[in-house]
Amino acid sequence: MFNTAFQFALKSLRAQKLRSLLTILGISIGIAVVITIMAAGRGLDKLVMSELEIYSADTISIETKIPSTSKTSNENAVGQSTGIVITTLNDQDIEDISKHPNIIATYGWIIGQEVVRYQGEDKITMVMGEGHSMPEVEKFDFASGRMFTKDEEDSLSQVVVIGHGVNERFFGDQDAIGKTIYIKNKPFRIVGVAAERGAAFFMDMDDLVIIPTKTMQKRILGIDYVRSIITKVKDRSRLAATVTELEEIIRENHDITDPDRDDFAISTMEEAANMLKSVVGGITFLLVALVCISLIVGGVGIMNIMYVSVTERTFEIGLRKSLGAKKKDILWQFLTEATVLTSIGGVVGIILGAVLALLVYLAATYFNLAWVYSIPISSIILSLTFSAAVGLFFGLYPARKAAALDPIEALRRE
Repeated sequence: MFNTAFQFALKSLRAQKLRSLLTILGISIGIAVVITIMAAGRGLDKLVMSELEIYSADTISIETKIPSTSKTSNENAVGQSTGIVITTLNDQDIEDISKHPNIIATYGWIIGQEVVRYQGEDKITMVMGEGHSMPEVEKFDFASGRMFTKDEEDSLSQVVVIGHGVNERFFGDQDAIGKTIYIKNKPFRIVGVAAERGAAFFMDMDDLVIIPTKTMQKRILGIDYVRSIITKVKDRSRLAATVTELEEIIRENHDITDPDRDDFAISTMEEAANMLKSVVGGITFLLVALVCISLIVGGVGIMNIMYVSVTERTFEIGLRKSLGAKKKDILWQFLTEATVLTSIGGVVGIILGAVLALLVYLAATYFNLAWVYSIPISSIILSLTFSAAVGLFFGLYPARKAAALDPIEALRRE
């Protein structure tokens, strides 16, 4: 019975090529978007996780924030066109945090954009002020050379570690160690070249230079604060207790007695990873839900088309029933037509979605983002199941209407 219904369905669909094609196109576009969104969600998840991979789960981040229940005074904040910069996180905080018994290494960092010059060639690039202990906290490898030392940082030495891209731009195959570049017209001696790192936090980590934090503060920016402090703990099992104790240290340094007036926020990388995964998952779910609504709308279109098909083929239905076809034969014929339409649309949509996901991947990698091209099996199963279910559900009413036709009345209408 199914084989006969399937043959009748194909014959009917071939007879109405344009109508069938438009119906398949409507379903396939929705399925393609589902595939693309779920693949992009996996790529975005990989991107977010790769952003945090430079830090391990035993890493703590301390950043400035505007106190929630107090007005920031001029002494503690500098108004800028883009907002407010809290300036209370400083070298004393870094020093006191580093003395905590559960801390391995600590460094503060700041960032700015400056003109970097070598032998008359200028390049506007990001300049990171980072502490000498940075390689102990985050994943950082050298292609050549070394990190600057604590003595070099404390003495405001003008030394620099350059990124892979900067090295390629200025030196190519030459050895950059020992050479001098100019940052803000000040000479800096190159002591290290970083290994290729790619993009992180939506920034090309190869296209930057790293100088000691204190040198950045005093010789480049003329400030005495840092943007953030990153620290690594010895015993991960004491992570929560350590966070609480660090909060007390900073509050004492900043003369804060009310936690609601904190001008800083402490978070662990594990918390950040879980939060970002939840956000990515929520966005993906929302988008897929919206697309599924559009597929339901497409299902209503299928029901309308099948209803029109029943009306147009009233005589055919009457003739078949008069020749011995049963209600269930007619029912299965029209249900099969609807299911075949949506199933073909599902297969075409999967292929189209895979192509679109590939284009998204190529665009992301072009901008040096850590993206992955991966089509989740769940998205394929969801697409095929949903498309078939749409065909069955929305094809049921027209099929039942066709099956219920009286053969005498159907033949008389013709």
